[in-house]
Formats: sequence, C-alpha cells, structure tokens
Amino acid sequence: MTPNRRPIIIRRKKVIHRHHGGSWKIALADFMTALMALFLVMWILSQADQQQREAVSEYFRTPLLTAITGGEGSAQSANVIPGGGPDPVHSDGERARIDLRTQTRPSEQQRRAFRDLQQRIETAIDADPDLRQLRQQLRFDMTPEGLRIQLFDTEQRPMFALGSDRVAPYMRDLLRTMAPLLNELPNDLSIGGHTDNLAYLNGYRGYSNWELSSDRANASRRELVSGGLNPAKLLRVSGFADRVVMPETEASDPINRRIELLVLFRQVAERIRSPGLLNGAGTPSPIGHQSIQQADTAPMERFTRSLQQALGTEQPGP
Repeated sequence: MTPNRRPIIIRRKKVIHRHHGGSWKIALADFMTALMALFLVMWILSQADQQQREAVSEYFRTPLLTAITGGEGSAQSANVIPGGGPDPVHSDGERARIDLRTQTRPSEQQRRAFRDLQQRIETAIDADPDLRQLRQQLRFDMTPEGLRIQLFDTEQRPMFALGSDRVAPYMRDLLRTMAPLLNELPNDLSIGGHTDNLAYLNGYRGYSNWELSSDRANASRRELVSGGLNPAKLLRVSGFADRVVMPETEASDPINRRIELLVLFRQVAERIRSPGLLNGAGTPSPIGHQSIQQADTAPMERFTRSLQQALGTEQPGP
C-alpha cells in the first residue's frame, strides 16, 4: 500500500427482523364482531312490530343508573344537600322530586294517542283538495307541554287579513275541519297567537302586536267552536306578540305570524289550573299569606320608637 492512498471503509447496516405479534388479527376480530352485532340488531328490528320498537326506544331513553337502582337517588341529585336516604341509591328521601319527574313525563300511551291524532288530522287535510294546499303551512311536533300544531303565514297565502284578526276563508275551513278531531281526545287545548316585529304607527301605546296576537288567537278559538269544538276543552287563549321567534329566522319573517294549538298533557293542564300549588298535586306553596303575616316587625318598631324619642312624643311602655 502506498502511503498516499487512503483505506476504503465499507459500513454495512445490520437489519433485524422482529415479529409483529399478530396484533392486526385482534383488531380485525373486534371489527368483525362489532359488524356482526350491528347486522344482528338490524335484523331483529326489521322483524319487530311498531309496539316492540317503541318499547325498545323507551328502554334506551332511561338513564343507566336509574335502570340499575330502580329510581333516582341522592347520588344523581344536582343539589349538594343529600336527599335524606341513608343509602345513595335509596329513593325515599327524594320522594317529592321523583313524584314531580313522574308527573311531568307523559306516558307512552299519551304520546301514541297524540301521534294518532296527528295522523287523523293529516288524513283529513289530504282528503280535501282545497285544504291540501295548506299542508306546507302546518307543522306538528311533540313538546314538553303536549302536541303542538302550528299554522304559519306565507306572503302568498296569509291566514289573516293584514294587521287584522279577520280570518281568511281557507284558514276558517282548516280550523273547522280540525275541530271535531280535537274533540276525540279528552285533553285540554291551549291557543297562542304570534306576530312578526312589524309595529303599528302608534307603537305600544295603542293597538299593538300584543292586542293583534291575542285577537287572532281568540278569532281562531271562535272558528274552532263554530266547527264543533267543545268549549270546555279550551283552557288558555293568549297572545305573545313578536316575543317568540321561530328558530333560525328573522323576527320580520312571515313564518313568525302563526297560530299555535297545543293539545296539553293532562299533567300540564293540572299545573295550569293550580298555579299556587307545587307539583299540581295539592302541596301548598311554602310562601303563603300566613308567612307574610308572621314577618318580623321588630325593625319597624325600633324605627318608630327612635322617631318618637327624637320628637319627644314617646309613650311610656306597658
């Protein structure tokens, strides 16, 4: 080797092949198991009737802890004060709160009756060629108060004359068609009127959207009664002016000019009839006339005595 030539160094990288352990097989097995369970559930639902599907739906609405413990206990309470039971899953200490939840939650039978009413109304409207054109101006939905039937205005087909409570002929026919169907259920009825935010020239000092919404709700009541609705079913007629705007709409949108019919749940109607009672079940309110009479009058007495001393008119004590 000559002294001017540098040595040639060859570096070889050693590759070590490790076994992957087959973890992908476990992931694939889990995926196939979940897929098989999904198809199994889909097959079972396809074989079940409507009543069985509703039962399954009601089961999944129930919270897991409630289903396990058989009721709500202090462990589920949002209040930091215990419910009163010695056991966290014991429900006796929260009996009043559980009763309130039970009363405000409608039964599946009530919901089914309201859905049947909706179907009968839709069938009656579809059977009439004149009313069929109003189908797009109706909306049905279930609310915590009951079945809500909303009748909307459009620019092409308003339900009332502009700025008036005079009912349009097709609106009159629609209300009178619905009246006998509403009689089929024993539930009470609430009627609410709504307007857009276009105000009158005299503002709120004279006739305003408050009066207009109330008058339109009352005009709808008259048409329903004329169509055969039992007047005893009417529990509330009210006007909301432009204060309740439909979601994702402007206050000036014609859709906000609407009439709202509420077929009330029985529990809701009881609470409306008994506004001074808790739960609508005969429990008096803790704030009553007696507690007002028993208010502490000592501060007023001390003020009166100090004033008399300053004026020199204090009377000797007993």
